[in-house]
Formats: sequence, structure tokens, C-alpha cells
Amino acid sequence: MYESLDLNGKTVLVTGGAGYIGANLALRIESMYPDAKVIAFDSFRLGDYRALDGFRGQFIGGDITCPADLARLSSFRFDAIFHEAAISDTRVNDQALMLNVNTNAFRDILELAAEHRSAVVYASSAAVYGSATAPNRVGNGESPETVYGFSKLMMERVADAYAERLEGRITGLRYFNVYGPGEFYKGSTASMILQLGVQALQTGRARLYEYGGQSRDFVYIEDVIQANLRCLAREPGADRSAKVFNVGAGEARPFNDIVAALRESLGISIDIEYIPNPHSTYQVHTEADIEPIVSAVGYSPQFRLEAGVKAYTPEILRIAEQLGTPRTRAA
Repeated sequence: MYESLDLNGKTVLVTGGAGYIGANLALRIESMYPDAKVIAFDSFRLGDYRALDGFRGQFIGGDITCPADLARLSSFRFDAIFHEAAISDTRVNDQALMLNVNTNAFRDILELAAEHRSAVVYASSAAVYGSATAPNRVGNGESPETVYGFSKLMMERVADAYAERLEGRITGLRYFNVYGPGEFYKGSTASMILQLGVQALQTGRARLYEYGGQSRDFVYIEDVIQANLRCLAREPGADRSAKVFNVGAGEARPFNDIVAALRESLGISIDIEYIPNPHSTYQVHTEADIEPIVSAVGYSPQFRLEAGVKAYTPEILRIAEQLGTPRTRAA
């Protein structure tokens, strides 16, 4: 799939390595490149050791905002860095904390990358668009409505400042609504696909904001991993600028479609309970323009919503059973 990328014999750092996307990346790199040396770095602010079940590499506990913790990485020579560490809970309103973790600490990661001559792929977010009119295009309508979104937009500005030193080998990925195996440990910030699936298995119903027509670009974790690896393999050529791409499925789907896909995949009847939306600011439509990343690196989403939900179903059932939900509800 990534013909030009070979990480065997390379040393790879995954920050936020015990988080949802970071852990999936670390495990996938090990499975695809058995001779790669993978270092996972995490403070467990949001991560969980169980997300790294089966991980064979080295784990270093540390906080990206702590110089002493970052110094633990000095004995390595990283060929590649996937920077996933962040406060990703959009409900956090501590502006100083959010900017310190997400933006300021990113400078230290890029200093490390410059010293090691590492290629960098880092996590940005569709939150940079706020309520901008979809489809969402890089360079248009970036107007964050949360400090989280602002911190991610400022990360991209930091990347611009380091692009020349990193010889253009730096790529930001604006993730849209990521879902799939491994996200259970995110708790209340897990995707609505997981939350609605478990809710349906527990109660036979799904609760949606009136009237379920709000739409999102839902992107399956396998496609997110694909995007990361393809962007790591990207050759900057003569263009030494930092690049930013949307990572989504490339289509908006309403929440009602999630319930329909869950009915089909779980094989159960699900009633919908519509409730008032209590949020004064709420994205009613997100949709990633993915043409730039398709053209640049050959990104090709493999999972439309129905296929993603079907692939996710065994884990949704397992989680529901773990939480004490009668599995007999499924066909």
C-alpha cells in the first residue's frame, strides 16, 4: 500500500502513544515493519496502557510539556515522528493549559525533529473550521469556536515556522470524526458511533439531538492510519513548505444514518429518541475536501460509514458485553 515507505531498521517516535490514534499507529507500524524500532511516549493524561495491548516496542512515560521528560528521548535518533499527543477534549476551557500542551510543546517536538532530521506527521483537527460552511477546504473559513480548535490552528502556524529547517518533511492532518476499534478508553469523548451502539444494545434506543439531521464526516481509523503513513512517505521535492491536509471520508452523513447502519450491523431494532440540543455553538455540517491529499499522496478512503460500522461491530458487541449488556439483543 505504501510502496515507497520502508520503516524497517528505522526508529519511530509516537507521542500520545497510549492514546486512541497514537496506539493504533504504534501497533500498525510494528505489524507492517517488524524490524522498526517504535518508541511510544505518553503521560496518561488521556491515554491508557490497555490501548497498547500487544505492543512490543519501548514505552516512555512522560509529559511533552516537561523538559526533563523530553530529555529521556535524547538517547534515540528518530527517523520519523508521529505527533499525536494533545489535550483532545474540546470541552476543556482552560485556555492557558490548552495552548501550553497543544501549541507551545509542539515547538519542543519540532526542535527535537530538527536536531534528529526527522520527518514529522502531526495531528491537527477539523475543529479549526468552527462552523464554517462545508465542504471544508484548507485555507478557507478557518474560524475556531473553541480554544481546542484555536490551539490546533496555532500548531499549524508553528509548523510553518519550522518547515525550512525540516526541509519540508512536515505534514499536518486535520482529522474529522474518527471512529473505530481502540477508542473505548476515550470514555465520554469516544465517537457517537460507539456511544450509540452501546446505548442501543443497553436500552434498545438511541438518543439524538432534534432531529438527527446534523451531519459529520465520519472517518474510520484504518483510513486515518493510511493517511499518516502515506504522508510520512511524501517527498517534499523542491517545495519546502509545511503541508496541511484534511483527513476524512470525503462525505457528510447525518446521525440518523449512524442508527440505520447500527440496526443493520447489530441486527437489532433501535428506536430513536430525539432530544433538544443544549449547545449554543454546535457544528451542524462537516465535510472534508480530500482532493488535495488524494492528489498529493494517493490517499483513498476504504470505509464508507456502513462498511466502517460493520467492521467495528465485533468490538462494539465486545464492549457492550464487557459493560454488562445482554448480548442476546444481537442477531
